[in-house]
Amino acid sequence: MKVLAPNGEKLNLMPLNVGPSHGATHGCLRYFCALDGESIVATATEIGYLHRGFEKMAEQGTWQQVIPYTDRLNYCSAMMNNIAYCRAVESAYEIEITERNKVIRVIVNELSRMADHSICVAAAAQDLGSTTGFFYLFDSREMMMVIWEKLTGARLTNSYARIGGLYRDTYHGFEDDVLEVCKQAEKNLKDIHAVFDRNRIFLDRTVGVGKISKERAIDWGWTGPCLRATGVASDLRKDEAYYDYETYDWSVVTGSTGDVYDRLMVRLVEMEESIKIVRQALKRLKPGPIDIVDPRIRVPAHDLTYQDMESLIGRFKSVYEGVRVPKGEFYSGSEVANGELGFTLISDGTGKPWRIKVRPPCLTQFAAFQELVEGSMLADSVATLSSLNIIAGELDR
Repeated sequence: MKVLAPNGEKLNLMPLNVGPSHGATHGCLRYFCALDGESIVATATEIGYLHRGFEKMAEQGTWQQVIPYTDRLNYCSAMMNNIAYCRAVESAYEIEITERNKVIRVIVNELSRMADHSICVAAAAQDLGSTTGFFYLFDSREMMMVIWEKLTGARLTNSYARIGGLYRDTYHGFEDDVLEVCKQAEKNLKDIHAVFDRNRIFLDRTVGVGKISKERAIDWGWTGPCLRATGVASDLRKDEAYYDYETYDWSVVTGSTGDVYDRLMVRLVEMEESIKIVRQALKRLKPGPIDIVDPRIRVPAHDLTYQDMESLIGRFKSVYEGVRVPKGEFYSGSEVANGELGFTLISDGTGKPWRIKVRPPCLTQFAAFQELVEGSMLADSVATLSSLNIIAGELDR
């Protein structure tokens, strides 16, 4: 492929298609490169390989029936999506969930954040050739998956949250299991830092690679760890505090240069902060109801439906017609593992959503990928892609 450079020089470039079958793109992404040797002169990205029509499917069922679909957004931390969606609907009702529900959601959120960050850094390590780092991080994640199985009956797509409540309360021994995960995760994080922090190969492959300034990151609409890696201390848990996050003792983790190294290290340190939050939340976990008592939202209990006609009618209407979200347009953003996951809800007052629009955090990150890799080596584009933690389920929706 022969092209003319701006200075008039004739370049003989090689076109190369990376993905969707390339290992680093996980069958879900594609970027088409024009190479001068091993350097990327130009690239164009393409998404849509995992498009499932989430937003249109959400219009076909009731508000509660959307919850299983949210599992399929960022499937590496599915319950964060459940909770973010339910929080959006609850904000439309202007209701306050119970204290126990709030604390359980904080614990589940932070464990999910740790699991997601573990996958991100583990996959990045594997893409860079470090199998050791991969196994250290997946050890912590596997312990969390065991907790999810006990708590929800599923490992990956959990559907745990409910509008105004939760699928069910915690099991006996939940607190001990969570504390054990925190203890093991801390040990594994120390081992990970021992593997990476002074590793010449890891540093050469990550430091100064895929850099972006804080100004450009803000221009692109970045959020989450990728934005914080540039030095911007932006976190919805602090900026627009919810679930009493402002009352916990924890810090917003930031980087300084916005390169691959900072994006990975920010996630590792955020795992340490999540452990701090979880331990504090466990001390606040007191007995009490997990569901609010509100006939507009909660389905009457089974034992009541067998004895009380009004409860039977209420259950029938709640299940078949769905809860009736107040008419209007509402937006709610939550700080999930990749950044701000936002839901715009448009309700016509019926039991089904008229429109649901999702603001996925990694869409803006991937939009800037072309700018990050042009002028770099082909191998560096793989490291850059891994550090952005692109999850195609939320990217394509």
